[in-house]
Amino acid sequence: MTLDHLRGHTYHGRKDGPRNAFRYGVDYVVTDLDPAPAAKPRLFSRNRFNLLALHDRDHGGARGAGRGRAWVGPLLHAEGLAHLAGGPILLIAQPRVWGHVFNPVSFWLIHDAGGALRLVIAEVNNTFGQRHCYLCHRDDLGPIGRSDTLAARKVFHVSPFQPVAGGYRFRFDIRDDRIGIWIHYDREDGGLLATLVGRRAPLTDAGILGAAIRRPFGSLRVLALIHWQALKLWRRGARYHPVPAPPADLVTR
Repeated sequence: MTLDHLRGHTYHGRKDGPRNAFRYGVDYVVTDLDPAPAAKPRLFSRNRFNLLALHDRDHGGARGAGRGRAWVGPLLHAEGLAHLAGGPILLIAQPRVWGHVFNPVSFWLIHDAGGALRLVIAEVNNTFGQRHCYLCHRDDLGPIGRSDTLAARKVFHVSPFQPVAGGYRFRFDIRDDRIGIWIHYDREDGGLLATLVGRRAPLTDAGILGAAIRRPFGSLRVLALIHWQALKLWRRGARYHPVPAPPADLVTR
């Protein structure tokens, strides 16, 4: 089983006015969601309450009604991409902390039988209770390397201070000891850059305790910081965009 701790930071910076940028420390888990071995950390559970936990219903499918990894296979079959799987399927996500979770974005990494990364599903949640997933791959469906850029048209409302327009450029650098993810949101008159970069190592009880000491409120802190940044943008006169209905389809590519 893969069960790793991504201790890193996230950066967001607007490309247009009013300018705003921030950088915060974050803790993610990287796991294949296979049954946990007996040697797993005592402070981590799957589908049970613990200091840190990962619940299937939080990922893979409609928000709050996820199926975990079981969702990925049927999706790939429906999209005609099942032949690109056959290897590890990893989830990069913020875990529940004392039972609470909010993930602005999680990532499913789908590898082929030879271990090469072939597909990425970016599972995006907004603060209005909605979710949408972008199924990303190279145009030629080849293995995804750290220099490859994967494009997607923006169809989902995320920030009330950005329109549903333009597109994304994703780049992934996935290593055994480090992970880097860069997302450029581009539109005609602006956009932003969002990153997630950090050190990857096996998840341990010591690492869990360290994360709890550094950031004891977990995703509650994430939500508070999102609203704090929104307040700053509102006070600076950023244009507010009302929340539209989400796309009819949960997944686009």
